[in-house]
Amino acid sequence: MTKIFNLTIAVVLLAMALGCGRKVMVPPRIDLKPHEVIGIIEFESSNEGKLASLATRRFMNAIRRDQGMVRIVELGAEAEVLKEIGRDRLDQAAFKAIGEKHDVSTIFTGELIVSEVRPNISLGLLFGHMSFSAEVDATLAAQMVETSSGASVWSESADATREVGNVSLFGGKYFVFDAEDPEKAYGKLVDALVEETTVDFRVTWRRE
Repeated sequence: MTKIFNLTIAVVLLAMALGCGRKVMVPPRIDLKPHEVIGIIEFESSNEGKLASLATRRFMNAIRRDQGMVRIVELGAEAEVLKEIGRDRLDQAAFKAIGEKHDVSTIFTGELIVSEVRPNISLGLLFGHMSFSAEVDATLAAQMVETSSGASVWSESADATREVGNVSLFGGKYFVFDAEDPEKAYGKLVDALVEETTVDFRVTWRRE
């Protein structure tokens, strides 16, 4: 029994030693410096309100987090940017025109698609307790385009399902979702999508 106990301890200690190896920093796979000056067009969103600007801001902060000082120009909403150059869609010619007008070498664009809110209301039969929550599915897709050629040089997408905030019941039976404050309603969802899509621009860690 003692031998088995000692062997078990040895195996556990070995596993702990292997799992606690030295952490090594891995620099971002993509260095943004060679792509300056960088423009970013406010992401498109299937949701009304300020969700698009929230996603764009979080994305911009994430890509520059581990990149030092990177020059990024916020170009505004897609419709406004296209109107400035007299185009009706973001094609190769449009990216070239935007690059010339704003003196940017690359441009980030993105789209956030959010599903309808799914309520989840449960009743506890024993004590008459009611609980409720809601969740949504979402997809964030982003790309980086070279303005001199109009070619896409990077793209990534991510999917996530999260509970949303600002959920309440009205009159004890009507489900109400308030998305006026996108931070409270969708903050965790946006953060999850941004963290996954921007990994190429951020420092990661691995164990040796």
